[in-house]
Amino acid sequence: MNISGPVLAKNKPEIVAKLVAIANRVAAKDSTIWGPETEAVNRLNWVDLPTKSRQLLPQLDALSAWARSNKLTEIVLCGMGGSSLAPEVIARTYNKELTIVDSTDPAQIANSVPKNLSNCLVIIGSKSGTTIEVQSQFMFYQEIFKDSKLNPTDHIVIITDPQTALDKSARADGYKVINADPNVGGRFSALSAFGLVPAALIGVDISVLLDDAERAALSFTTADSPAVAIAASLFTATDQIITFCDDKSNTDGLSDWIEQLIAESTGKSQTGRLPVVVESSTALSFGLKVGFIKGYFDLIVQATLGEQFILWEWVSALLCYLLNVDPFNQPNVTEAKERTADILATLSKSSFATPKPSYEDADLAIYSDQSIKSLTEFLNSPATYFAVMAYLTRGVDDEVIKLRAVISNKSKTATTFGWGPRFLHSTGQFHKGGPQNGRFIQITGDSENDLQIPGAPYTFAQLIMAQALGDAAALTERNLPLIRIHLKNRKSAIARLLAEVTKD
Repeated sequence: MNISGPVLAKNKPEIVAKLVAIANRVAAKDSTIWGPETEAVNRLNWVDLPTKSRQLLPQLDALSAWARSNKLTEIVLCGMGGSSLAPEVIARTYNKELTIVDSTDPAQIANSVPKNLSNCLVIIGSKSGTTIEVQSQFMFYQEIFKDSKLNPTDHIVIITDPQTALDKSARADGYKVINADPNVGGRFSALSAFGLVPAALIGVDISVLLDDAERAALSFTTADSPAVAIAASLFTATDQIITFCDDKSNTDGLSDWIEQLIAESTGKSQTGRLPVVVESSTALSFGLKVGFIKGYFDLIVQATLGEQFILWEWVSALLCYLLNVDPFNQPNVTEAKERTADILATLSKSSFATPKPSYEDADLAIYSDQSIKSLTEFLNSPATYFAVMAYLTRGVDDEVIKLRAVISNKSKTATTFGWGPRFLHSTGQFHKGGPQNGRFIQITGDSENDLQIPGAPYTFAQLIMAQALGDAAALTERNLPLIRIHLKNRKSAIARLLAEVTKD
């Protein structure tokens, strides 16, 4: 591991000394670091994962052997937040095939289904066992296996905490179940069963991940601790924005995983640090600039993936100590969930009041509590950051990602991009719990082909729309500026939005 950059020389010695003492308390799993009332009491076993997760190796070897002997070569992972982001960066880093289902968009769900279901193995990952997205995906895959005359228990593996409702029902139904450590939070779970089960099934040597993490962790309590140095820089060198770029690095996709770890851990009590993931080192950047290869960055962190996983978990825990927030809770994530449930209830009763657009044409409709008729008008007001939240089809509507850069260039403002509902388990906490200085651009779209969720009184299209509207309600109740752009023709509307914002 090697960290470098001009920002390190600016760290204050008194902060570094304080963090070294705190790091030793983290190593001892002292839950009082973050105050008397904290979820840390039941969330500190991530510290031991580089060694304790080795206990999973025999079980994972047996599971992988079973999958190979049954020719289950098409691996699909259904999970949200840390349950999908860590496996995704593992697959990308090691150049392995893994289909990620972290959406309720019906087209994305349909596109995740392999052509040959007999070779498909689906991993269902849910810490609580009650995540609505994963529950819906599980029911969908159970149904399509049955429709293809395949036994779902031969094609689905469950990862969940012990004694959850999902754990009990899945075992009773004959599914293979791997329990994760219940004293590890979702976003700190990269080196737990949630990260390692998918890694093993796609052919990654997880012993290497654990060896690298264990070796790195030995340095975190020393006077020259890289975790301490980085946490101190993230605290002193910026008051909110951190730009991350992993382009051309050896850990493709790492920035997305770090984004959810830092944003969801720190974004509380109207404070926090907001990661802004950019596409390349030449993209317009703001705040503290962090990269993973040599280049023009304030901070450069070069390490293997196992080292990066454990390093940034330590960094987040130490940074939260300096910010005086609990790194292990997510008090505002449940708000959007509750509003989603309320909207779904009104749909089932046919009492949902359809909102009226402030502007509408053949391509799109605009909804806002402000008197605006275009995205450009919305961008004219100042903000510390803009957030683009696209409840669309990842892998199909990817042109929409370009909005992040063009909005940032047009407004000269830090701009994030998130796929909905995936970001709700990531930056969604920061949006509502962090500093109230963002402006929010929500993008929804018509679905050409909807899918029924087996056993549910609503469809996937209704669910994703309820999630979008639920999050919008949570934001607008805080008087945060929001515009929702609903795409009737996705391709032409996205092209039009890009042209509009790019235009001088």
